[in-house]
Amino acid sequence: MTELTESVAKTMKEFERLPGVGKKSAERIVYHLLKVSKEEALALSDAIRAMKENIRYCKRCFNLAEDDLCEICRDERRDASVLCVVEQPRDLIALEKTGMYRGQYHVLLGRLSPLDGVSPDQLTIEQLVKRVKTGAFKELIMATNPTVEGDGTALAITNRLQGVPIKITRLARGITTGSTLEFANNEMLADAISCRQSFNNPEKGALEEKEE
Repeated sequence: MTELTESVAKTMKEFERLPGVGKKSAERIVYHLLKVSKEEALALSDAIRAMKENIRYCKRCFNLAEDDLCEICRDERRDASVLCVVEQPRDLIALEKTGMYRGQYHVLLGRLSPLDGVSPDQLTIEQLVKRVKTGAFKELIMATNPTVEGDGTALAITNRLQGVPIKITRLARGITTGSTLEFANNEMLADAISCRQSFNNPEKGALEEKEE
């Protein structure tokens, strides 16, 4: 059996470290890169290098940005009275694709998970609490993923904001418990945004809607 050259084997190993990429997929990617022109192959490495050098977290909402503020925070047309809390930048992107939400965001950069050693100080919860207390928001939408950890994170934030005069809602449970926003389709996310419920007492909110 012909052995791989050191550089090819190393490249395959690096691709195998990516989420969702197994050994066979890594081989296909590497052999594709070997077949294309040098310019095309190096364009990938240049793009990765530029991304790592230029991308930072927005100083206000912690979304991905190339300046101090992300494009959403710089957009003066956004509704400054509504703040949507998500776990990761990819969740923000998923909600933006629905076209149903035009407010502000706050990205936690994760979720509370004691078993994995993720505590509040490793997230942007303190920054969120300060932002809500010093801002003019009328509604806070908890758009954490409908998982045990996501719900626990939302509850912890809600407890930190007790006494703050702001309406707290959550996405409607059109999103299946245990799923993630990243893989929900646009229609499901659009329904979840438009039919969001009170976070403090969602059952009561549902009953009130039914009576109406």
